[in-house]
Amino acid sequence: MANKIPRVPVREQNPVVRATNFDEVCYGYNWEEASLEATRCLNCKNPRCVAACPVNIRIPDFIHHITEGDLRGAADTIHLDSSLPSICGRVCPQESQCEGSCILGIKGEPVAIGKLERFVGDWALDNSAETPATAITPNGKRVAIVGSGPAGLACASDLAKMGYEVHVFEALHKLGGVLVYGIPEFRLPKERVVAREINEVKKLGVKFETDVIIGRTMTIDSLLDEEGYDAVFVGSGAGLPRFMGIEGENLNGVLSANEFLTRVNLMGAWNPEMSDTPVYVGRKVVVVGGGNVAMDAVRTAKRLGAEAVIVYRRGEAELPARKEEVHHAKEEGIEFRMLTNPTQILGTEDGWVKGINCVEMELGEPDASGRRSPVEKAGSDFVIDCDVVIMALGTSPNPLIASTTGGLNINRRGCIEANEMGATSREGVFAGGDAVTGAATVILAMGAGRKAAKAIDEYIKSK
Repeated sequence: MANKIPRVPVREQNPVVRATNFDEVCYGYNWEEASLEATRCLNCKNPRCVAACPVNIRIPDFIHHITEGDLRGAADTIHLDSSLPSICGRVCPQESQCEGSCILGIKGEPVAIGKLERFVGDWALDNSAETPATAITPNGKRVAIVGSGPAGLACASDLAKMGYEVHVFEALHKLGGVLVYGIPEFRLPKERVVAREINEVKKLGVKFETDVIIGRTMTIDSLLDEEGYDAVFVGSGAGLPRFMGIEGENLNGVLSANEFLTRVNLMGAWNPEMSDTPVYVGRKVVVVGGGNVAMDAVRTAKRLGAEAVIVYRRGEAELPARKEEVHHAKEEGIEFRMLTNPTQILGTEDGWVKGINCVEMELGEPDASGRRSPVEKAGSDFVIDCDVVIMALGTSPNPLIASTTGGLNINRRGCIEANEMGATSREGVFAGGDAVTGAATVILAMGAGRKAAKAIDEYIKSK
């Protein structure tokens, strides 16, 4: 029986070796491995995996094509719902979405849906020259998209297929948003994967322009009133870092994970010989936080030669990061200090970090979200010696767009208010992804971009 086959393991770089380089950790499946893993799918009548996917990829259908040896059919099936399979196959939290709902996971290991998606996505990129061009009939309408991250890319590709002239404006000098500045090379290769996926979106006729800061270079108002766009989608992400507000945060050697990862990923600081903007990691780095960004930062610091420690105020069971990321970090020798909360960053006389004062925590009663709240243990203060502290405590949307766009409502967290389909309080302006939710996942941002594309199409047709 298909489900008696154990889940096919995926080959990875040796942890000792990979902790010193930025090459991709996971090698992915080859054809034999993918076709064997595909036979494990039960092809359920009511596939729970599809319902649990934010963009509702037809998972049993694409996997069935793999078992038939039809990779073109598998790729075409995925592309009906997702424009970025090579990216999603690498960075999606499958364990809490599609794989988390797989029937096989109840008594054993779920189907490796993410690894199969990555396999098909990579095959499609390698064979894109043979892919027939998507037939598009232009409808004469124009849509502007702010931001070239996952929400913007998903919205742009869907609208382009519907016949819209789509123009994407990106504030940074490279396309990809968080895919490029936030996620490290060892998890998501930039040239081999991100640039090629964006190239597929360009093939649909989408125009991209970099170094355009909406709210400075242009405004939402000027796009609608002067440039003549019929609608605008805001997918500008959440790039404003949060800090704890404790003493010593202004010392040299304290930085946000956002700044640290942007310097390394976007500005090439991982290669000191090539970069004009090297990044200081010292000999010991403490990363505060427990999410995927914290894991990215701590594993990056390790690769840059520092001893690297995670400090998190709850227990391991409460870590919000993907299990795979935590597992990889531990394999690479990252130290985890659980139930530990910083109270002060200690500095030298000349203003550099020399340590971080922490207290031990214990878990009390559950809070509103159902997670048990950490409570300080009296008299448990201790110091961790370090020379760099990286704060990975989440991010908020940059207030620039909201502050320069009249009639655009934001909530108390600084996020743009939008309904289920991405419509905002301002007519003709739609928004989705981290600009609306605050920092979340790539696939949720893509789902929001796709819903907004549908809503924009309905809005423009109804005018």
